[in-house]
Amino acid sequence: MTTLGVVFRPQNPPERLRSVARAADEAGLEELWLWEDCFRESGIASAAAALAWTDRLTVGIGLLPVPFRNVAVLGMEAATLHRLFPGRTILTLGHGVQDWMGQVGARVGSPLTLLREHIEALRALLAGETVSTSGRYVKLDKVKLDYPPAVTARIYAGATGTKTRALACEVADGILLTAGTSPEEVAAARPAARAITVYVHAATGPDAEKRMARELEFWGESDRAHTTAVGGAADIASMVNRYADAGADAVILQPTADEPDIEGFTRFTAQDVRALVP
Repeated sequence: MTTLGVVFRPQNPPERLRSVARAADEAGLEELWLWEDCFRESGIASAAAALAWTDRLTVGIGLLPVPFRNVAVLGMEAATLHRLFPGRTILTLGHGVQDWMGQVGARVGSPLTLLREHIEALRALLAGETVSTSGRYVKLDKVKLDYPPAVTARIYAGATGTKTRALACEVADGILLTAGTSPEEVAAARPAARAITVYVHAATGPDAEKRMARELEFWGESDRAHTTAVGGAADIASMVNRYADAGADAVILQPTADEPDIEGFTRFTAQDVRALVP
């Protein structure tokens, strides 16, 4: 079965998260995804809150910029989430937006090297290993978590460029693809990826087409209308099924930044769209 989810975008204030998470959980949505965009909301803090407010919902963080974090600290945070809420968290790591990384003094010379070192060290820590490594960026000396996850922790990598996608397929448990990725691109990534989650621009309601046009213009993707899900439940489900047929394991609907009713959109996805997606 194709997993279905919704993005809670950080254009919404943090205090809005509770009602959206509760709506998702009560409606039976499988996954709610959060972003850690500079300089809005913390991915870890938001995930912890959403998990605590819900009973069964899986919460994905897509993505956490690795230049921001010492891998041991992230290991402690991730392990804590998994011990408190076993199996309900998906962490996605990525380069982060390089301009933002420069703003905080965290930009590195080789983002690919850092991402590889970070993911490999984090996976070992979360597996309960004692980790010593002296890489270009990640350096650990006999570090071992006292409370590693009791269940296997899923670590994804977010990727847009060809080299990053290849790295994600090599070292991560899954790859996260941004909205605007076409079904054909998903199909091309499928043979190498362990699992694929893809965001899909989505809008419903009487002004859906206008809002989507504004959204695509904002992203500089006005030529990518063929990658969007717009209209009623049947229209959106049809696009979700295209991505599923291309090889996506999870399709996460990304509402427009000006979505007027994110709770309603979440329930609509969990109930109306879900009923039409195998």
